Amino acid sequence: MDVDSSMAPEADHDPAVQSQSTAAVDEGEQLGEQQPQSPASPAAQQPQSPASPQQTPVVGPRHAPTYSVVNAILEKKEDGPGPRCGHTLTAVAAVGEEGSPGYIGPRLILFGGATALEGNSAASGTPSSAGSAGIRLAGATADVHCYDILTNKWSRITPFGEPPTPRAAHVATAVGTMVVIQGGIGPAGLSAEDLHVLDLTQQRPRWHRVVVQGPGPGPRYGHVMALVGQRYLMAIGGNDGKRPLADVWALDTAAKPYEWRKLEPEGEGPPPCMYATASARSDGLLLLCGGRDANSVPLASAYGLAKHRDGRWEWAIAPGVSPSPRYQHAAVFVNARLHVSGGALGGGRMVEDSSSVAVLDTAAGVWCDTKSVVTSPRTGRYSADAAGGDAAVELTRRCRHAAAAVGDLIFIYGGLRGGVLLDDLLVAEDLAAAETTSAASHAAAAAAQSNLPPGRLPGRYGFIDDRTRQIMPEAAPDGAVVLGNPVAPPVNGDMYTDISTENALLQGSRRLSKGVEYLVEASAAEAEAISATLAAAKARQVNGEVELPDRDRGSEATPSGKQISTLIKPENAGSNNIPSAGVRLHHRAVVVAAETGGALGGMVRQLSIDQFENEGRRVSYGTPESATAARKLLDRQMSINSVPKKVIAHLLKPRGWKPPVRRQFFLDCNEIADLCDSAERIFSSEPSVLQLRAPIKIFGDLHGQFGDLMRLFDEYGSPSTAGDIAYIDYLFLGDYVDRGQHSLETISLLLALKVEYAHNVHLIRGNHEAADINALFGFRIECIERMGERDGIWAWHRINRLFNWLPLAALIEKKIICMHGGIGRSINHVEQIENLQRPITMEAGSIVLMDLLWSDPTENDSVEGLRPNARGPGLVTFGPDRVMEFCNNNDLQLIVRAHECVMDGFERFAQGHLITLFSATNYCGTANNAGAILVLGRDLVVVPKLIHPLPPAISSPETSPERHIEDTWMQELNANRPPTPTRGRPQVANDRGSLAWI
Repeated sequence: MDVDSSMAPEADHDPAVQSQSTAAVDEGEQLGEQQPQSPASPAAQQPQSPASPQQTPVVGPRHAPTYSVVNAILEKKEDGPGPRCGHTLTAVAAVGEEGSPGYIGPRLILFGGATALEGNSAASGTPSSAGSAGIRLAGATADVHCYDILTNKWSRITPFGEPPTPRAAHVATAVGTMVVIQGGIGPAGLSAEDLHVLDLTQQRPRWHRVVVQGPGPGPRYGHVMALVGQRYLMAIGGNDGKRPLADVWALDTAAKPYEWRKLEPEGEGPPPCMYATASARSDGLLLLCGGRDANSVPLASAYGLAKHRDGRWEWAIAPGVSPSPRYQHAAVFVNARLHVSGGALGGGRMVEDSSSVAVLDTAAGVWCDTKSVVTSPRTGRYSADAAGGDAAVELTRRCRHAAAAVGDLIFIYGGLRGGVLLDDLLVAEDLAAAETTSAASHAAAAAAQSNLPPGRLPGRYGFIDDRTRQIMPEAAPDGAVVLGNPVAPPVNGDMYTDISTENALLQGSRRLSKGVEYLVEASAAEAEAISATLAAAKARQVNGEVELPDRDRGSEATPSGKQISTLIKPENAGSNNIPSAGVRLHHRAVVVAAETGGALGGMVRQLSIDQFENEGRRVSYGTPESATAARKLLDRQMSINSVPKKVIAHLLKPRGWKPPVRRQFFLDCNEIADLCDSAERIFSSEPSVLQLRAPIKIFGDLHGQFGDLMRLFDEYGSPSTAGDIAYIDYLFLGDYVDRGQHSLETISLLLALKVEYAHNVHLIRGNHEAADINALFGFRIECIERMGERDGIWAWHRINRLFNWLPLAALIEKKIICMHGGIGRSINHVEQIENLQRPITMEAGSIVLMDLLWSDPTENDSVEGLRPNARGPGLVTFGPDRVMEFCNNNDLQLIVRAHECVMDGFERFAQGHLITLFSATNYCGTANNAGAILVLGRDLVVVPKLIHPLPPAISSPETSPERHIEDTWMQELNANRPPTPTRGRPQVANDRGSLAWI
């Protein structure tokens, strides 16, 4: 079958698609060597082991890694895929919990491909005519093979259901624990355009066919497909049997019924081409690399495709100089690095030398091969001398192979070298995945980009002109909230998994000797501090500033006497208005796996929210006597001040940050003054209630636990040009200082990010952003200890003056309100918060400010009305009836607040209409709680994402930044002023998972 007569450029239509009569699969490429080659020649021999990696120092971005052969286990010969090319290799995450009976580890799924060359008796033998007009593939298959990474074993699996037809040159990508297959070419010609899904959730996989409405990409081969933003299934380019294509199709996996939509992205995109590769970065950037155009010319350029917040899609040429044009290669992302391997050049030639392996470092904006940063194309013929004697280069000299990534490991299987089908499995480790790109990378990037053609973006990925940016709300009919099916975000190679919940609270060595008695001790100092403030606020309300509702007597004090069960805005009697759809949590939360070591450490899991073992368990407050108290890159405004840039360069290191060996803070008081001045100018221009748009990430209390902030940035994306600031906003709900040992780092970085990304990073005030509180709970002491008494006290005063300017709440899409504490007794309308004038001190604030920053929900949904708060006299807790009333009064659907430590990092209240969020893990070294953030999608789906507390350090504080227990001032302070008890319900008797039992 002669589907693609690629060596005859003038023929753009191939009638052989219609007249196929043989069982061969021909992708029409002349891949044989131009001169016949004997099996004994050096270039034909496959090395059995790679050469030792070179021990050269790393300068700038890490070079491309070297590959080695994996000696996988085959119990039976048919378990292995054998020699083949034109197949797909897809990484699928684990199912179930390790150690449980139904657990299935992370796997590589190999599907389809060609297992023979037409006219050859042996699949892996020398072709009969190496210099003929092309190599024709035969033996197309639809079999499925599985490589279990943990056991290093291949197996052949036979799924239930009707399989796709045999095919090669198709595409596949993972969506959750499913592998989606589309297109390709088989014995009968082009395969149908149907989407086939291999569901790997169960022990016995099953094939399904997805029903898609309307027109779609149609039959094609040699195209690319990837899941972008963990939501959009994108199909691009390829060949429809007549000509190469450049069209872009998207299928929204969160919207049913499924429907393909043809996109018309803005910007300069790739030309019509086939045999390119594409992979999606975790933040939603798709990179399309290489390919072969309509004139059979191999391409070297790479293009980024991204979706803007207003719904537009846009192409942009990626920066850097590719070491070689190529097609029929493989590419896969590991973090921000696109790993490219092999490929063909046409005319029987393949990409050789050190360029056979390349990396596009999207953080540095440069290409690297195995030798260095690439500043000019390298397309020479292969030689051992040119490769530096590295036999590993020969391993990757191949085309029509497939690649996938698991964690920091990149796997390659099969392919074609000359006229030989390959059956080896290769692996390489991306050592840069565990590092933060150093400042040296920027110098390398500048050198590499000095010869960029016009239109390329220097030094970063940017997809629109800042001057033309418009923020448009995504339309929803009649105010309804569209609820999708979000998938866990990828980490370390687009891996995510779906397991059970028993690791939600880690047990064992992490437990500390102090038990629940330690947690329920009252902090009298905090009670005294807030009592004085509350008394002043009450005195002012007598003068008519605030009218206190009569709600201090319990649940019977609600106006209706009963809990409001819907979120319908009150209307006149007889109104038949239909309530709008509610904002709801997705039914699964995302959790970073407890295992932190090894190549698979840091994989992401999803836990059923309804099965969280700690959400229904709270720590008892004890007796009333013992509980007396203390319970847009897109429109980015760069600061002309260098201090924010210095802070970000020094502190924003999600993978590489370690506590400083010397406790002295790296900024002096003059630099802190500059930073505060820049931030204060921004805060003073903002309203008391911020008006924000989705998508957005929401963070709860941090309390100086800077290591946890870096872990959250590492696992779920960071606010930087190399991270996801171009696609999603960040909102922090207060309590940045006190309790933890790195309050200065925490507040300095957040202020610097605010200055650099004024319209994308948002901070509101917590109750610890007040001088009378943070003088008692650690921040003042830390400033003195780390900056000296004179400078430390001055810096503490300056930062607290800044705190008085912080906004007080945030309204997202006019449906979700975010605050630090709660609504208490006095807040019935958002306008009451909007009317608070800043700068405002805690002493000068009204009851509204006290309730906003200090109040808590009641113990559970059964406790209505207002009750006394164990934090101190005069403070209250508010019941679910107050939540529902407030939401109805303001046409809101959800309250997100922080202020209380919760065991799982988040906790629902009022039938899910209020969420408590806490981002610091193992609060004060005693609570053993997880930390969480909420990710709110554009469609208003709320997904909790968690990190576990780390085990205590064994050797040094660097190993576990926030968990090293030593006799420091902070441990002594927390011992003398115990934290407010972890929010919790009474335990079941003998509940061994509870802190009371511990």
